[in-house]
Amino acid sequence: MENENKNRTILLRATIIIGILSLLLAFLFYNRFHLKQKANQKLEKAYQDLETTQQQLVQQEKLASLGQLTAGIAHEIKNPLNFVNNFSSLSSDLIKEYIASNDETIKSEIMNDLLINIEKINIHGNRADSIVTKMLEHSRTGIRDKQETDFNTICKEDLNLAYKAIQLGNPRFNCTLEINLDPTIPKIQAVAQEISRVLLNIFNNGFYAILEKQKKEKNFQPCLSLQTKLAGKYISIIIRDNGKGIPESIIKNVFQPFFTTKPPGEGTGLGLSISYDIIKAHGGTIVIGNHPEGGAEFTITLLI
Repeated sequence: MENENKNRTILLRATIIIGILSLLLAFLFYNRFHLKQKANQKLEKAYQDLETTQQQLVQQEKLASLGQLTAGIAHEIKNPLNFVNNFSSLSSDLIKEYIASNDETIKSEIMNDLLINIEKINIHGNRADSIVTKMLEHSRTGIRDKQETDFNTICKEDLNLAYKAIQLGNPRFNCTLEINLDPTIPKIQAVAQEISRVLLNIFNNGFYAILEKQKKEKNFQPCLSLQTKLAGKYISIIIRDNGKGIPESIIKNVFQPFFTTKPPGEGTGLGLSISYDIIKAHGGTIVIGNHPEGGAEFTITLLI
């Protein structure tokens, strides 16, 4: 009987201990699950914050290139507007002469002059409109559809805008622009605004490198060249500056996000990264290297 009581006591104690251990294990598992859940929530929030920050930085880079584009446009748009203003003023004087004249021959000549002026106003007004449209398209966000794009035209226009922009910030800056565009290049499907963003980034980097070299070399002759060419089913856009070039040790890093050789505050390090993604999305490639005669050279290749 005594042994039975001892066994029951031992069994009861063992049951109690097992119960306590089970409760303890359950608590530990719950606590671990709860901590893991909280950690996952924090990780998810951190990931979302990172995505938001990245989008903001990308947008900041786009706005920076838009600012540079706008600076070029501010100068470029003055030309057609000046023509519009001048021909409008001349037309106003011609109308006054028409009203004051009683000579039908003179009136006929004035009318012909007015028709010519109106035609010129229309031409330069459309030119101003196309420049503003380009700026608005460049500033839009979201997905855009591809359409037939004349690469020779946008290359030449973007180079001109980038050059005007750099001159506004550096009035004494003059650079030889060597332009060699292949007239046989056909129009191809592309998002023109995105291609413009790529070109402006490369042109701006080229002019920046040229300016930096010019500060150190007195007899330096700035030059930036633009070439397009057709090779079978591919078109190439080759942009070369005669600046200081890129150290071989960092060439492999230039398309990485946030990588920049510019001083703090002068670049986000996203321009070339975004450019790389844009060209890749178009099914093309973008390669950078140093030209044998000095300076950096970008080659963009796209399938027709």
